[in-house]
Amino acid sequence: MSPPLRAKILVLSDRAARGERADRSGAAVRERLVRAGWTVSAVEILPDEFDSIRERLVALTDAADCDAVFTSGGTGLAARDVTPEATRSVLEKEAPGLAELMRAEGVKKTRLAALSRGVTGVRKGKLIVNLPGSVRGATESLESILDLLPHAIELLKGNTAHSE
Repeated sequence: MSPPLRAKILVLSDRAARGERADRSGAAVRERLVRAGWTVSAVEILPDEFDSIRERLVALTDAADCDAVFTSGGTGLAARDVTPEATRSVLEKEAPGLAELMRAEGVKKTRLAALSRGVTGVRKGKLIVNLPGSVRGATESLESILDLLPHAIELLKGNTAHSE
């Protein structure tokens, strides 16, 4: 049996970072990952600040105990929504199909999913996935790609054998 996949979660929200509201989306993403057999070693909250997000993504993907970093929040059209830009600034390679799949599945439930600008990609062999900030958006987006992630991570680890 393979060891569990290892995740870290980064919640991007000015209000949650200031303590004005509780984080619910990061907790929901954590719960869904754990239910799928992942280990989640960190759930952190940061304000919507480009440099802070960028620096934290670098630190989290530099860590040896991580296969994937999931962000939640900052993917919309508001002026302070900078998660996709901060993420792109650290990626070595984009994985646009995962973000496209999340949006395609999302618009089947709400047309508002078309407004999400989240990106997915790779840094230092670690997957980075931008999820929306709402609990529903984050969990439904995660659910739409969850079955693909073990294979994606195996490929990132150099296990390139394909099933017949």
